[in-house]
Amino acid sequence: MAERGRAQGRSQAGTWPGGGAAQAGGFAPSGFGTWSSLAAKLREWIAAEAGAGRLMPWVPVAFGAGIAFYFTADHEPVKWVTTITATLLGAAAFGLRRHKMFAVTVMIAAIAAGFAVATWRTALIGHGVLARPMYSVSLSGFVEARDIRERTDRFVLRVSQMDAPHSPTKLERVRLSVRKGTAPDVGSFVELKARLQPPLAPMRPGSYDFARDMFFQGIGASGFVTGAIKTIEPPVPGGLSLRYAAVMQGLRDAIDARIRTTLDGDKRAIATALLTGRRDAITTPVNDAMFISGLGHVLSISGYHMAVVAGVVFFAVRALLALLPALTVGFPIKKWAAAAALAAAAFYLLLSGCDVATQRSFFMTAVVLIAVLVDRRAVTFRTLAVAAMIVLVLAPEALLHPSFQSLDTPLA
Repeated sequence: MAERGRAQGRSQAGTWPGGGAAQAGGFAPSGFGTWSSLAAKLREWIAAEAGAGRLMPWVPVAFGAGIAFYFTADHEPVKWVTTITATLLGAAAFGLRRHKMFAVTVMIAAIAAGFAVATWRTALIGHGVLARPMYSVSLSGFVEARDIRERTDRFVLRVSQMDAPHSPTKLERVRLSVRKGTAPDVGSFVELKARLQPPLAPMRPGSYDFARDMFFQGIGASGFVTGAIKTIEPPVPGGLSLRYAAVMQGLRDAIDARIRTTLDGDKRAIATALLTGRRDAITTPVNDAMFISGLGHVLSISGYHMAVVAGVVFFAVRALLALLPALTVGFPIKKWAAAAALAAAAFYLLLSGCDVATQRSFFMTAVVLIAVLVDRRAVTFRTLAVAAMIVLVLAPEALLHPSFQSLDTPLA
């Protein structure tokens, strides 16, 4: 009896929570209900994003993923294989447009299309690239571009003739540095001697590849002029593109000369950068201070600058037209103002040199203004998607550009 009493008074060990033992090896003691609800919520979100009208913003993401796969490939893909694959997948997506697998098929087709577009872009722009340094190379050709820098000037030469007996590589374009104030005019035909270097390779694995940028610009080497530059009569006409480059360079020089009469130093350099996109004249201390303070992006013509130009022209033209009651009542002055703003934005794009950030900003602005012209809703998330898609189709290498990654990717 005494032992039975002691047994009844003895405390008993149990489990918590009451009614059952805890599940071993999991984060949720009550079972997998939390994970199943999370999976259900993810399926709900995916179904919502794949709904009508909400799939398009994801197409540029998948297209960019295909471009990224191309740039990480170990070797150059076969063009016709990528083209056939992308075409077949696109046809499959079209055939399944009323099927529940349509969203998945479209994303796969967009990835294949991005891979194929990047492959063809590289193949079409392919050119010779210098593999080792060369000394005292005789070059002759047309000057396509010119940069006025703080200490030296720089220009791009479209090579017509290259005298380098020990090098089988034939270069199409080279970028050369000269003493300040001695760069030839854009459109002129020159003869010179230069020391050439291969494009600069990444400083460490994974760092930015300047050689890739030069390749897609059609430049196969860089260097500096070692002697006098002789301007002569061209043996053949330079073509329409060279005349266009000379006209735009003349406009930039005229704007810079006008600014020079009222401003000097870094004020003039910053004003020139905001109007023409030429930032090389800004001194190093000011340039470093702008980037350290987080204002360096202001010097790159992008969405803010394009919006200011287009917005000022749009509201100014619309306000001037509104002063005439006959036009206000009987004509679509809002569309006229949008057309004028689109023309001003296009001119600003050409004047600034068509950088990646400027192209993206122009396409976004153009989509908004065209929507006004056709009486559609202007400001939507599709605007960013359409602009990104246009940029990636025209220049797939823009995906790897810092301006594209720092603006389009966070916005997406």
